[in-house]
Amino acid sequence: MACVFQRARRTLSLLSPKFLLQSRNPTPTRNHSRNYIAEMRKSAFESNILRILRTEMQYQHEYAPPKQPEKEVNSFTIVDRPGEQWFRLRRKYGEKEDIKVEVTMFDGAVPASKSGESNEVRLHISLIVDVVKGEDGGVLQFICSAWPDSLEIQKVFMLKNRQLRAKPYMGPDFVELDDELQEAMREFLEERGLNDELAVFLHEYVTNKDKTELIRWMGNVKSFIEK
Repeated sequence: MACVFQRARRTLSLLSPKFLLQSRNPTPTRNHSRNYIAEMRKSAFESNILRILRTEMQYQHEYAPPKQPEKEVNSFTIVDRPGEQWFRLRRKYGEKEDIKVEVTMFDGAVPASKSGESNEVRLHISLIVDVVKGEDGGVLQFICSAWPDSLEIQKVFMLKNRQLRAKPYMGPDFVELDDELQEAMREFLEERGLNDELAVFLHEYVTNKDKTELIRWMGNVKSFIEK
């Protein structure tokens, strides 16, 4: 009888709240083991990312290193924007005009052949050209496209005191203008150094900047993971 009583007490103790709570919560040893495994997995993932980044950065530096970027072209001073997807050209024309050009990196592409059968593409760069006359002379603004071998005008419109109105009249598309007026506008820009030759240079410059920014980006990711 005493034996049966002792077994009953042991069974009740196993069903006590204290025992049930202990059974639901892993022991400190099991917790430590799980945390260790999680840390090992995290370390392995990060080590793999760092290995790939180091390999790619080494390749870029050894086999396709970017060149030192140019500082001037066609009387324009080049103002780079490290870490950003654009840069600026500036120059004076005559005594009254200041010319500022905002240039994007590659922001589009079209097939190189009209049939579309070739895998080659023609990359596109956008330009915003501001021709400013004095402090209160307003701004004649050109929206342009730089292709690998040519510069095209898309829009021409006026800004007053360098401020864009809420709903300005943007004028017609450039191709809708009279042919003679189109030619005169092209000559206006060419006289100020904005021509097909500049488009060729900008593609070379952006190709080089693209390499520089890629290496910078990989370095920033690598530094973040290493922290």
